[in-house]
Amino acid sequence: MTARPDFYRFHNGEKAPLPFAISEYEARVACLRAFMEEAGASAIVLTSMHNIAYYSGFLYCSFGRPYGLVVTETECVTISAGIDAGQPWRRSFCDNITYTDWQRDNFWRAVREVAGEGGVIGYEGDHLTLMQRDGLEDFLKPVTMVDLAPATMRQRMRKSEAEIALIRSCAQVADVGGYAIRDAVKVGAREIDIAMAGRDAMEVEIAKRFPDAEYRDTWVWFQSGINTDGAHNPVTARAIERGDILSLNTFPMVSGYYVALERTMFAGEVDAASRAIWEANVAAHEYGMSLLKPGVSCAEVTHQINAFFEGRDLLQYRTFGYGHSFGILSHYYGREAGLELREDIDTVLEPGMVISMEPMLTLGAGQPGAGGYREHDILVVTEDGNENISGYPYGPDFNVVG
Repeated sequence: MTARPDFYRFHNGEKAPLPFAISEYEARVACLRAFMEEAGASAIVLTSMHNIAYYSGFLYCSFGRPYGLVVTETECVTISAGIDAGQPWRRSFCDNITYTDWQRDNFWRAVREVAGEGGVIGYEGDHLTLMQRDGLEDFLKPVTMVDLAPATMRQRMRKSEAEIALIRSCAQVADVGGYAIRDAVKVGAREIDIAMAGRDAMEVEIAKRFPDAEYRDTWVWFQSGINTDGAHNPVTARAIERGDILSLNTFPMVSGYYVALERTMFAGEVDAASRAIWEANVAAHEYGMSLLKPGVSCAEVTHQINAFFEGRDLLQYRTFGYGHSFGILSHYYGREAGLELREDIDTVLEPGMVISMEPMLTLGAGQPGAGGYREHDILVVTEDGNENISGYPYGPDFNVVG
């Protein structure tokens, strides 16, 4: 009978071009090892999509299977399921081990092969499930465990020049999607049809700009009427009516890096009450962007925009924070929660951080100006201020369309 291994190395083909130079990944892992040394950890077991992609280049697709990246003082190895064959190795700058599903917990046997037993093990407290924590303890038998997720998040919040170049290019792709959506907006058109026009335009542009990338996860939320009340409302088949408030949201994804463009629009015409709310939100957007500079905290920016809205009797219509970090994150994985423009975030802005400004006001149905108003630009914090890398225009002069 043929022996069936618990895990093996399947280095199939040649390594694929990654989003960044090998030296970029090596520098990231060196920083991670410094965190480990400071915490006394002999190994770290990363399990999240965002951290595995950040440190190795490999963005996994779990379908219910566990994935990992194990880093020790000398080794860096992605752990992947057999269903993916050689793709995880080709897309990892480092080594890779494939585990089989012939018996339960082969994932942890592969992890143990690299991490060993009886050490101090780093993990991600914001991602490791209770069930997987049990597996870690059973197979690695750690002396103790240390949560290194906050340290990795702080590292990801400060972007390298190469990351900023990728994000800037992706922001230009988002603009391409925005213009395609603007062209597709017509009274009677459905949200889904307009969304597809924006998505298709972005995917064509991504393939042109990034010929060596893997393509997945680019999407559009195009909302109309009452569907604009939430920032993350899914697309529907609702047909646009004249005078509708619209919300354009394009999200190109390249190698796990998320970028967004979001704009308020109106179909054909905008009534006076709606224009007044829209213009107030645009003014808050511009004011907020002017506040983003080194040395100011997220909470300070938030309080100042709050005061701006309160002075116009609009603060009660705010529904969430004013912006967030950009990098390896998306709507279903990852979040650099330490860099959000909210009252409870004291992080001080630094050059190299990338953050959005996106004030939103939502007025309920039946009120004058009902709907959700949101503008969204991406800004790179510089030595003396910021650089706005979003190009698609905002405001009534350009975005009353159809």
